[in-house]
Amino acid sequence: MNKLINYIKETRAELKHVNWPTRKQTINFTIIVISVSLGIALFLGLFDIALSYILRQFIL
Repeated sequence: MNKLINYIKETRAELKHVNWPTRKQTINFTIIVISVSLGIALFLGLFDIALSYILRQFIL
């Protein structure tokens, strides 16, 4: 039990040293992640459509 309490105390002390991002940084990083995700989804979707078209041309 003593080890658990000691672990929690040390964890809380370490969390005080963490350099947390500001609200503006968090919003900017979130926008970047969403944009990149949408870009990759669009690329993969177009790639899928193109490959489906090509395969249909060869099969039919």
